[in-house]
Amino acid sequence: MKPILLASLLLFTACGGKSNPPAGPTPPPQEAAAEPPPPATAPEPPPAAPEPPPPPPKPEPPAYTPSADVPDAIRDAVTAADRDDKDRALDAGRKPAEVLAFFGIAPGQKVEELFSAGGYTTEIVARTVGDSGKVYAQNTKEILDRFARGPLTTRLAKPVMKNTVLVEQPAEKPFPPDAKNLDAVICILNYHDFVWLKVDRAKLNKAVFAALKPGGVYGIVDHSAKQGTGLSDVQTLHRIDEDAVKKEILAAGFKLDGEIDLLRNSEDPRDWNASPTQAAEKRGTSDRFVLKFVKPGKAGKGGKGKK
Repeated sequence: MKPILLASLLLFTACGGKSNPPAGPTPPPQEAAAEPPPPATAPEPPPAAPEPPPPPPKPEPPAYTPSADVPDAIRDAVTAADRDDKDRALDAGRKPAEVLAFFGIAPGQKVEELFSAGGYTTEIVARTVGDSGKVYAQNTKEILDRFARGPLTTRLAKPVMKNTVLVEQPAEKPFPPDAKNLDAVICILNYHDFVWLKVDRAKLNKAVFAALKPGGVYGIVDHSAKQGTGLSDVQTLHRIDEDAVKKEILAAGFKLDGEIDLLRNSEDPRDWNASPTQAAEKRGTSDRFVLKFVKPGKAGKGGKGKK
């Protein structure tokens, strides 16, 4: 044998007669494992809602100070600390202290308010006449049911109103049996309503005359209509011609004892609705007349307010 062939044979024999299989393809290198995603974080909470701004301060009622010549009893009634703010807000436009002083309201008197509605003026009168006086707050059933029963009932529950009686009677017969020899009967901003409500004012005014003592006062405040318009604006504008009111009340036997310009407003064109539900920001600015009628005869002794 040739030497090279012999060497190959010997090597094959030494290896057990087996040859290594040919090497397979080299596997591709294993890809590195993907990096795990970073742990999820909780979303940032939304920013807290800003605190709501504080409510605006409650507006102070318009400034009103009774004039220096108002009797103390009326002044104390109007300036009482426990009066409702809604009532106080009306004072500057109504000047109740001066009006009631003009009508002569004083401690110890018996007074009825016709068409007292929610009782703004009734309460001031009740505070003025005090425990020794008595007040009758009259409304018809219709008026009470429409808008006044709740507010007036709430007002009458105040301890200061214990001298006040709720009167629910027709306008032509507005007085309970014990309402006799009254010192005053007042009607504040509502005489015009008697007209459009078809009240027989001749009967009403005669009833007032009969209920008053001699020298007793019938006090009227109302929204003024243009002169010469008579009764034509009572429902559309809630105003009445002053001369028409004078004519009706004088016909019942009263005498006109005085009138004041306290609530006059010469800049009012008297062509807008003066009803509280319609006047809006104009409330308290209408041209108004204030009339004091008296029942002829000598006045009896009545309470007097201190100065």
